[in-house]
Amino acid sequence: MDQHPLTPLLAPRSLIVLTQPEGQRSPQAQRLLAALKAQRYLGELAVADVQRSGTLAELARTRADLALLALPPDELPGGVELAARMGCRAALALGGGIKGEAATQLRDIAAREGLHLLGPNTLGLQNPALGLNASVLGPLAKPGSLALVSQSGALTATLLDWAAGNNVGFSQVVSVGPHSPVDVAELLMVLADDPRTHSIVLHVEAVVQARAFMSALRVAASVKPVLVLKTGRRDPRRDSAQTHSAVLAERDAVFDAALRRVGAVRVDSFVELFAAARVLGSPLAVGRTVGRRLALVSNGGGPGVLAADQAERVGLSLSRWVDVPQPPEGAVDFATPVQALQNDTDADAVLVVHAPLPGADPEASAQALVALRPQLAKPLLTCWLGEGSAEAARATLGEVGIPSFRTPESAVSAFAHLAAYHANQRLLQQTPYPMGASAPADVAGARLLVDNVLAQRRTVLTEMESKALLAAFHIPVTATLRARSAHEAMMIATQIGFPVALKIDAEGVTHKSDVDGVVLGLRDAAAVRDAYDALLARVRHTCPGVPVHGATVQPMAGQRHARELHIGLKHEPPFGPVIVFGAGGTEVELMADVAMELPPLNRFLAQQLVQRARVARALGAWRGAAPVAMDALEALLLRVSEMACELPQLREMDINPVLADERGVVAVDARIVLAPEVQAPGSHGHQHLAIRPYPADVAQWLSLRDGTLCTLRAIRPDDAPLLQALVASLSPESRYNRFAATLTELSPAMLARFTLIDYDREMALVAVRAAAPDGSEPERIVGVSRYTLNPGGRSAEFALLVSDAFSGQGLGKRLMESLIALAREQGLARLDGLVLCKNSAMLKLVRALGFSVKPFDEDEDFKFVSKPLGP
Repeated sequence: MDQHPLTPLLAPRSLIVLTQPEGQRSPQAQRLLAALKAQRYLGELAVADVQRSGTLAELARTRADLALLALPPDELPGGVELAARMGCRAALALGGGIKGEAATQLRDIAAREGLHLLGPNTLGLQNPALGLNASVLGPLAKPGSLALVSQSGALTATLLDWAAGNNVGFSQVVSVGPHSPVDVAELLMVLADDPRTHSIVLHVEAVVQARAFMSALRVAASVKPVLVLKTGRRDPRRDSAQTHSAVLAERDAVFDAALRRVGAVRVDSFVELFAAARVLGSPLAVGRTVGRRLALVSNGGGPGVLAADQAERVGLSLSRWVDVPQPPEGAVDFATPVQALQNDTDADAVLVVHAPLPGADPEASAQALVALRPQLAKPLLTCWLGEGSAEAARATLGEVGIPSFRTPESAVSAFAHLAAYHANQRLLQQTPYPMGASAPADVAGARLLVDNVLAQRRTVLTEMESKALLAAFHIPVTATLRARSAHEAMMIATQIGFPVALKIDAEGVTHKSDVDGVVLGLRDAAAVRDAYDALLARVRHTCPGVPVHGATVQPMAGQRHARELHIGLKHEPPFGPVIVFGAGGTEVELMADVAMELPPLNRFLAQQLVQRARVARALGAWRGAAPVAMDALEALLLRVSEMACELPQLREMDINPVLADERGVVAVDARIVLAPEVQAPGSHGHQHLAIRPYPADVAQWLSLRDGTLCTLRAIRPDDAPLLQALVASLSPESRYNRFAATLTELSPAMLARFTLIDYDREMALVAVRAAAPDGSEPERIVGVSRYTLNPGGRSAEFALLVSDAFSGQGLGKRLMESLIALAREQGLARLDGLVLCKNSAMLKLVRALGFSVKPFDEDEDFKFVSKPLGP
């Protein structure tokens, strides 16, 4: 639809304040009314006393987009019902102190009445462009292109106060309470399509539904920068961890991994937040990939050293440093080195630092860069130190889109966030399959093993069970056999060959090395016999009362120069499983070398995971050893990702050590912790993951009427060129029928929006005709059908596009039938759409598919079509 369902909430054309009689209003209600009247609101504003007799009959004739409920907590349920009866499409329940049960009641009423409700426990919203201050957050912010969504009303007010003093404007400001039906995820989806919003600032205290949060954040970050300020870093649960992975994977670091994966950037303070927003909002910062190499141009050594030191602290590379001499008086010639650095392949961006030396003219120096601005291709950041004339120079630079800062440190940190944004965008564009490796795993056998352990009311697998589970996913493991006596240990060792290792097999022993429960390098039968008896006696003395079943015998791994690695998994609510990688061995926690990534992985994501760990430096040629076989290591990570996807019962896992050398990798020891997984009614596969894998299972063959064979599958990010070619091949009439606009091609933002989708919120099916074997015809997308969920997730809006060259082949019908089947499988109740009245072919198709066709009240050029998707 042209207008988002939440537009009446965020950009209402009319609103009504439902409050108590004058003289009985709360201080908060009085502040709201004062805020609304402090500036001219461009829509219609009415105030109504909910206790006046005859109010309902009168208000029924006063329709409004948005109802502002400035009422005591016990009157809010009646206020929500009243707003619905008035025909309001949205409501804002102002105020706090509403607990869970009362908040649930408000949510239920709003859902029953079909009302979009923001609140309770919110301080309101602002839309500066409309002159709307429906809040008690303070004065109306100045208009701008930055949207702010915050889970804390107090922090929202603080951010607005700071922004007012630093000339920062907003397109939208929303304070979201903890129990609001309209939550952060829904607001992100609106702001992703808002033309006034160029970047989004998000403050998060807690994430409850990670799948929805990640989904919306991914959509928003694919089209505009999203900066996240997360408060609350402490993790109180680390002491209960049963594996190294659970200790190493701190909750806050998992949140960082989640943000990286969806293309967002995390900041640590609101000053840093606005500095990063200033850089990411610069025209020079978009449209090109930016790395981590910064060139520095300065007229003073001291400030330059500060910038260089900060670059080292935040992990940037200072590729060039040009020291520009200060003339006796007047402007510093920054333009010449800045222009030269545009062609320097070792510099991704340029930072100019101006120190207020004697004779310096800050304004004239800034004007020289302003004149150079049209010729610049690389991001340019500036730091004009000082106040007075330096303040005017910073303003001059900002007016032409050149970010300027007061200190070298803040400028360098802002560039670090720009580099992180572009790095995270590469991660965002990865759409991995649930299975990363070629040979199919024995998933059924693995699930049977897990079910058997849980049926015995156990949660910790033995070493043999853990290795059997790894082997089911084709992860190389050392052979392991259990011995119940010294004699059995001798026989097993003799059969598998010396040297061997003995490891204690005892319930409740989390880490064998901690209780001296491992003996290595046993080279004959007598040594095995003696070591077995000593091992059991030692552990029984160290851990009295612990059931000791015997020991496992396994051959010693023969890799002389192997690196010891640690690969693991931790289930971190609400994000689900997270994969852990780093240096391994007995001192794994002491080394604390850990990198993390959320599954599912593909090979690129696996490579990035390895490179983020400190041990990555030792995986090449190292101390006379050949480089590690990286293909084998990446394949192992992909198999761990597959385990995380296919076994939702996994809670913790250590594969430590993994021995890696030039010949491959092998898991020497493993520990796995399980928990029963309760599947929610009506839920679909992979619900335990924060990121839904690419739906490879929807692929099928399509035969058209003329015999052309096409592949029908879900769209992927790398389909962008093919989709652009399809749009370019259409007639002007076909393009207008689909997009209701006279475009000739899709903008980069539209291409990203159409191809980089979240399969939980959207589905786009493409019909692909393969390239001709002789190369005479390239691969082509010849049709696309898609749906996008409406707020609430019960219905969706659909669209269809078919190549003119394949019209009349039945392709549109097949695409729609497949889309309807997937929407029904997803549990949607209805598909809706808008069709141009003159698009007779499309209207004929939807009628044949069982859609109802009605006039569209908001635009007479369209028909509203709808199809229930009941069983």
